[in-house]
Amino acid sequence: MEHTFAVTAYGDSPYLESCLKSLIGQSVQSNIIICTSTPGDYIRMMAEKYDIQLFVREGEHGIGYDWNFAYEHADSRLVTIAHQDDIYHHDYVRTLMETKEKYPDMSVFMTSSVSIKNGKLVEYGGIELIKKLLRTPLRIRELNHIPSVKRAVISWGNPVICPSCSYDKKLCGENIFDTKYRFVLDWDALYRLASGPGRWICVERPLIMYRVHKDAATGQAIRDKTREQEEAEMFNRMHSESVSELIMGFYKKSYDAYKE
Repeated sequence: MEHTFAVTAYGDSPYLESCLKSLIGQSVQSNIIICTSTPGDYIRMMAEKYDIQLFVREGEHGIGYDWNFAYEHADSRLVTIAHQDDIYHHDYVRTLMETKEKYPDMSVFMTSSVSIKNGKLVEYGGIELIKKLLRTPLRIRELNHIPSVKRAVISWGNPVICPSCSYDKKLCGENIFDTKYRFVLDWDALYRLASGPGRWICVERPLIMYRVHKDAATGQAIRDKTREQEEAEMFNRMHSESVSELIMGFYKKSYDAYKE
């Protein structure tokens, strides 16, 4: 297989099976693995039910360690770190492979998304429009391979839908996620990958349904202030302190979208 969905499973998520079904039901078949650092009967049962290989990580706890482990165990050049709460459109892999064929130097693939909140699809709103606007350069072939352009896309916030991303391991390298972070590890990875080879391609089709619920990592990071602290650190890395504070003032308003 040229592509792998590496599902990062944690605990006994009631949404894991829906995620797995969406991966199994792809119009173009792909390899699927489950990776976990919290092995339990439920996760093992799901792996056995759908005949999916399960990898168990031992050692220090942390989302960065989990993601690097999943990334490493994908036995393919392209890998998508699939979040157990989300649902993938049946043409995700087809679109990924067609895009890779068209742009062989593509290092990161991404798409737009829709959100599921309280069991219903969330209407397209202002936050999504801003993200789409920030991603505009990634749809321009003459620009999306230039390091300064890739960096500019993520300098005013992170408009990239993390679970929609597929990484080319040959171009991106190993251990791309910094284990010191709990929330911005995907943003930080993109910041560093922006200086490397390859183009970033964004397909503005909602090929993933992103689930918002109280137990999701995003909601937890907002409640314990991890998100605010780590995002402020990212902005400070790219802007002066005064500009960073100004951006954060607006950026924190987006947190309301993750409340149930």
